[in-house]
Amino acid sequence: MTERSLAVVILAAGQGTRMKSSLPKVLHRIGGRSLIEHVLDTAAALSPERVVAVVRHEREQVSAAILEHAPDTIIVDQDEVPGTGRAVELALAALPADFDGSVVVLSGDAPLVDGASVTRLLEGHFAQSRDMTLLSALLDNPTGLGRILRDTDGGMTGIVEEKDATDAQRRIAEINGGVYVFAHRALARALAEIDTNNAQGEKYLTDAAARILASGGGVEAVATSDPWVVAGVNDRAQLADAGRELNARIIREHQRNGVTIVDPATTWIDADVSIEADVDILPGTFLHGATSIATGAVIGPDTTLTDCEVGEGVRVRRSEATLAAFQKGAEIGPFAYIRPGTELGEGGKIGAFVEAKNAQIGDGSKVPHLSYVGDVTIGRDSNIGAGTIVANYDGVNKHQTVVGDAVRVGSKNVLIAPVTIGDGTYTAAGTVVRKNVPAGALAMTVAPQRNLEGWVETNRKGTTSAAAAERAAQPATDSLNDTPHTT
Repeated sequence: MTERSLAVVILAAGQGTRMKSSLPKVLHRIGGRSLIEHVLDTAAALSPERVVAVVRHEREQVSAAILEHAPDTIIVDQDEVPGTGRAVELALAALPADFDGSVVVLSGDAPLVDGASVTRLLEGHFAQSRDMTLLSALLDNPTGLGRILRDTDGGMTGIVEEKDATDAQRRIAEINGGVYVFAHRALARALAEIDTNNAQGEKYLTDAAARILASGGGVEAVATSDPWVVAGVNDRAQLADAGRELNARIIREHQRNGVTIVDPATTWIDADVSIEADVDILPGTFLHGATSIATGAVIGPDTTLTDCEVGEGVRVRRSEATLAAFQKGAEIGPFAYIRPGTELGEGGKIGAFVEAKNAQIGDGSKVPHLSYVGDVTIGRDSNIGAGTIVANYDGVNKHQTVVGDAVRVGSKNVLIAPVTIGDGTYTAAGTVVRKNVPAGALAMTVAPQRNLEGWVETNRKGTTSAAAAERAAQPATDSLNDTPHTT
């Protein structure tokens, strides 16, 4: 191993009781990822040789989430000895016996720590040949956090946890950010000397600073200008605060890359969303998962897209879509509900109050309004009339419907799957299509219309409808009694 060999240890063993949740703290989500996933991504950005995650509370659930996101992570179980120092000690034991590089320690509940900040910390650590370098921050209210201790010349002398601090030490504004770089040998020696003789009965990682200094090693705390980088999440309020800050940073990055976001306060964009330049995002828009949006698209207002692919110039208004793809120039909404598996072709339209599920809709085809299309393939340049229902479910199984090219489905149709409607077909308004329709045919449901004259006057006497019917009939009756004059 070289001197610059790097391992990352992520501390994820805590119970997180202040979250008051059955879900482990590190699995709560902001920006479309769990807290631990954000930290794993930061670790990956450092290109380490090993990543070790220390777990304990809800071990199976946390480990599964870690390995799903970062399969090469080494999982280590914390034993009965409490404390971050013990957690890191166990992590070191999981590294190769010949490892002699540097160790970065991150907290699994600090999601805004980023690779650039840790890289700068590493650069200073190497440049000054230190044994320990950590991030600190200056806070107006440092309550609950460990404090950085310095001598009169400003040199670092140690770290004290708040529960062990004196009143004077609690007035210190510089806090321990919980992001560390250690020389492996110095860290291992310090951890072997640390005990649990403190207010919490834990083996503190922070005590390594004093141990390394006592042995003549170099230790320094480097204050960050961005306290959010070291902000931990301990309760739901802090979770919301961190989520809001992350969202603001994501939005600002998209704006700097040429995306117009009209109202950042009402726009939420997950970390994995990609947006090209010259896209307009209108107020009340939520973009989740791996959604991608091509140039020229206009999204919103009041729209939610999850794992969607949006092509150039697409317009989506007041609609919700999940796992759907919209090709160039397509139009969606307002008030459309697009379910997984839907693909809308170039120049196509899914209009007002339309629900689509597993629907392949070809280029130039339109489902303009008040329709349900599910488990259907629609060809090019077809039009589905208002109020059309694709009846895809027989109570047990789903069935497919195929509508060809240049088809005109009339209003208030029901297409009972499985059924195929050929190219160039028309269907009349009110048609129930129960069997295949050949190309170029007109399909219709023929039934005679019956008018029972006088029914309202006889059966609804005294109603406004009966009165209106009587008034309508009166002129015709009067005309029969008129006798033309002769001279």
